[in-house]
Amino acid sequence: MKILVINNMLEQKYFDQIKSAAGEVGAQVFFYKSEAEIPQSNFDADIIYGFAPSIVKTSRSLKWLCVPWAGVDSLMTPDYFANEDCLLTNSAGAYGVSIAEHMIAVSLVMMRRLDQFMAETREGKWLSPRPQKSIKDCRITVLGTGDIGTTFASRARAFEPAAIVGVCRSGKSSASVYDKVLPVSELDSILSQTDLLAMSLPATPETKGILSRERFALLPQDAYIVNVGRGSAIDEDALADNLESGHLAGAALDVFQTEPLPAGHRLWKTKNLLITPHVAGNMTLPYTKDKNVQMFIEDLKNFTEGRPLHYLVDRKLGY
Repeated sequence: MKILVINNMLEQKYFDQIKSAAGEVGAQVFFYKSEAEIPQSNFDADIIYGFAPSIVKTSRSLKWLCVPWAGVDSLMTPDYFANEDCLLTNSAGAYGVSIAEHMIAVSLVMMRRLDQFMAETREGKWLSPRPQKSIKDCRITVLGTGDIGTTFASRARAFEPAAIVGVCRSGKSSASVYDKVLPVSELDSILSQTDLLAMSLPATPETKGILSRERFALLPQDAYIVNVGRGSAIDEDALADNLESGHLAGAALDVFQTEPLPAGHRLWKTKNLLITPHVAGNMTLPYTKDKNVQMFIEDLKNFTEGRPLHYLVDRKLGY
């Protein structure tokens, strides 16, 4: 059995861990920093941990692709896999801490107007205080109650919000951090009671445009939005209009319909909008790397012993 690991973010200690695990199951493992380094002789790999579309799209011998990130929407196109029976796993569960901290950070920046104060002080201006908001007593709605949304909710709970309501496809969650959990069919009913809308949805046909112009109108005056899921979930023009009109107090986006965000796009100059370049959940924290590699090794053992993969993606649902 041949395993290819393609990753330029992992240090040697992680390669050693993977090599040890591969040795225990009698597998060969080859490490590369990029897909361009892979020789043709290794295009017959059984397992890939990383990203190598040229192999995935041509190799019928590939049995399992494990991608080191959560979102797999780019892999859901027809005929992406040469082997239709190839298993796909992701690393959802490794990024909850990193992304949740980002969500808390940008929420505080917006609500405490820290971006404005920092911009002013860089220009040598010492201006008077102005009204600010707090997460305390804030009504939070978490749209997407998976690992990311729930990790954010657990951290937000420490700030003593008035309520944390989860919204997801099933309307169910085992996490005790939520005051209640609603199905997506009841999203409209909770938006009017939302001061901070935290979005962490995957890209699926059901989530595309879920925050529409009509739903922006349901949010109360001076609400805030954070989106770390996928840009396709938001009507970007409607968001810009609601920020410019003052209906929304602020928004923070880490994801966009087109990435990188094109030069000249109206969002670059939209007021009260924080933009980060899809950096909330990169493999940059030691915790994220530890968890990511642990998840792959766990499923490597499952794969070689004929057990179901724990982090298997349903390619019909897209997550």
